[in-house]
Amino acid sequence: MSRIYLETLIDADIQTVFDLARNIDLHQQSTSRTHEKAIAGRTSGLIEENETVTWKAKHLGIYQTLTTKITSMEKPNQFTDEMQKGVFKSLHHQHIFKVVNEKTLMIDIFDFESPLGIIGKMFNKIFLKNYLKNFLLERNKLIKIIAESPDNNYQLITQSSSHEVAI
Repeated sequence: MSRIYLETLIDADIQTVFDLARNIDLHQQSTSRTHEKAIAGRTSGLIEENETVTWKAKHLGIYQTLTTKITSMEKPNQFTDEMQKGVFKSLHHQHIFKVVNEKTLMIDIFDFESPLGIIGKMFNKIFLKNYLKNFLLERNKLIKIIAESPDNNYQLITQSSSHEVAI
């Protein structure tokens, strides 16, 4: 199993950061490069415990689908999503939020395992771990920008329609 551990310090309150991290519309905006779109389950707004979302995205030149479920949530301190269906052998993403000096420390613990045994392990080491880390960093960068915006009232354009969604 491979693990990615990231810490992002954000100058915003914990509830704001927690809500941005579980916002489907923000996630779609942060992953526009891979054309990621929520196609089933919760497809917009804030995902809640026991809800699922199915994503369709183009990774490595191939369209793939991945269904995850929020398996635990303790507002505003943590939530965990786990793969239900998809190309990975397993995927477990823990999101942790802590108040540190009036800011929010957002921690990602992203555990994943590719199929194909030793070939999958080599692919993880050579390419996939870095690819996924950059994917998460891009998402976290957008969360930080929006949370730290002076008016904290950015409008996100969803990929699926022309209406604006307030975060």
